[in-house]
Amino acid sequence: MKVAAIQMVSGVSLDANLDEALRLLRQAAACGAELAVLPEYFCFMGRKDEDKLQIAEAPGQGRVQGFLADAARELGLWVVGGTLPMATDDPQHAANASLTFDPQGRQQSRYDKIHLFRYDNGRERYDEAAVLRAGDTPTGFDCTAADGQVWRVGQSVCYDLRFAELYRLLVADILLVPAAFTFTTGQAHWEVLLRARAIENQAYVIASAQGGSHENGRRTWGHSMVIDPWGEVLALRSTGPGVVLADLDMQRLRAVREQLPALQHRRL
Repeated sequence: MKVAAIQMVSGVSLDANLDEALRLLRQAAACGAELAVLPEYFCFMGRKDEDKLQIAEAPGQGRVQGFLADAARELGLWVVGGTLPMATDDPQHAANASLTFDPQGRQQSRYDKIHLFRYDNGRERYDEAAVLRAGDTPTGFDCTAADGQVWRVGQSVCYDLRFAELYRLLVADILLVPAAFTFTTGQAHWEVLLRARAIENQAYVIASAQGGSHENGRRTWGHSMVIDPWGEVLALRSTGPGVVLADLDMQRLRAVREQLPALQHRRL
């Protein structure tokens, strides 16, 4: 199954972001991708954190959800909408949700980011909990490829990457990591953590990132990539918008798990 990790440099205009996302999804579909993963905050990177509350959507309603469903249906793709803000019962906090739509445009999953990023090195400061509510449910879905092969897909978002226990619970063939890693933390830890999650779970990893300098002054690391179950980087894009394509092979995954049956050797 061919997959696409889509990299963006999202800005403050919802219209422009959705236009760019559709352009890249169409490019992925034209190249034969069956599953495309958009980055975290693909639809909106506001000038300040509170701005995302203004576009938070109710379940089953809203422009971004409609966009994802229509794009999946139009292109015949499984589309994972990186993240978008979803309304909660607290108007001061939204959920950072990753929604999956099948090629018929039907929503198949919703994962609310469990781990909320906080960082302060004296120059850069981030605190997602100020406007986001953490999720609490590990989430996955079954993705049926055109050849009939069923892949178990586990969902995560950005900062989740630092919490290995989440990925153990997912028990998946493919792990998704849509992200907006900062340049500072990404340069230090992004690839090594992604490869570790692939190796220890003997799973493919699709990591779709924000990658560049944004209108709001933020700089993201990018380096969207697809990694195989042995930890090999199959394809990568360092910066700027684009589509990272790779072929996933179930026989390769099974061979890795049979030759080194580490998942069967777990004691804890």
